[in-house]
Amino acid sequence: MSLDSRSTMNGDETDGGGNMGLPEHDPHDPVESAVIARLSGNWHRRAAVKRPEPDLDDLFEPERPDYPERLLPFHDHPTYRALDDESKAKLRAWGWVAFNKNVMDIEQQVVNPGFALIATDAFDTGLGEPMAIAVTQAMVDEQYHTLMHLNASAVTRRRRGWRMPESALPLGHKARRYRQRMERASQAGHREIDTLAYTTVAEISINAYLDLIADSDDIQPINRATADLHNRDEYCHSSIADEIAKSAYSRFGGEQRGFFLEALADGMEAFAANDFTTWHRIVELVGVPGGRQMVLDVEHDAARRRLLQDFGALHRLCADMEVLDRLPFDWSTVRTG
Repeated sequence: MSLDSRSTMNGDETDGGGNMGLPEHDPHDPVESAVIARLSGNWHRRAAVKRPEPDLDDLFEPERPDYPERLLPFHDHPTYRALDDESKAKLRAWGWVAFNKNVMDIEQQVVNPGFALIATDAFDTGLGEPMAIAVTQAMVDEQYHTLMHLNASAVTRRRRGWRMPESALPLGHKARRYRQRMERASQAGHREIDTLAYTTVAEISINAYLDLIADSDDIQPINRATADLHNRDEYCHSSIADEIAKSAYSRFGGEQRGFFLEALADGMEAFAANDFTTWHRIVELVGVPGGRQMVLDVEHDAARRRLLQDFGALHRLCADMEVLDRLPFDWSTVRTG
């Protein structure tokens, strides 16, 4: 029985969390109690979009770097080590702008199209109206996350006095790989499954990606706070994506399942990877002498090809779906604990 067949909608009632008009929930249903009630019922309390915005310029600390040096793929390369302090600072500021752009590209190019499909029940999950509400709320969150990261880059540009426009950078690697996959898909149904797979990876791995900034004590506090505030919403979105993926997969036929797992693995490779295309562009913009060769040197180092290492949440999803041995992905290349 679908969730919405057990629910009623009454504009004069609340769901117990103060939300007017949300469907009632069955507290004994694990999906409803763990995902629907917690997310749609608590959205007004936990969503970043519902919180007052601080004055970011007042919180800026000029002496703090904008991006963790350890995340520069060439941080220990002799060419980088020999640079003057201003050039190093510009590379790290560009690293922060690129990080934000990558997040925005993922939200706009991958996640929101995926959530739009899910909201219309394109995958026949059977999760009904409560899930449509939760997903639509998540889409509002994602729009606000885009604004948060845009604002974070804007304050860096203002306070540093460096132009650093997002338009100077290529589409982020993850969104670029998703676009290429969509262009190769021969059928609309395959494109929809691609979108579901990439959205699943994005929403379940984004916490680990944001933690790369949120857990860095040596950088701008507002940059850490931006990542941390975004992360709080994404823990909830991860629960949505987890339930949707499992429900959709359970209803797929054999061919669809195989296609979904292949797309899921491809998305995982995309989300783990360092974006060397963007780094090539950044060293060009900064004018680093020998910068092209520096990036080429580290680009061919297998140990530096992965930026994201923590795939524990995706490993748990695949274990729940009992597909660990069927997924064409080398788990030994990432952390799964």
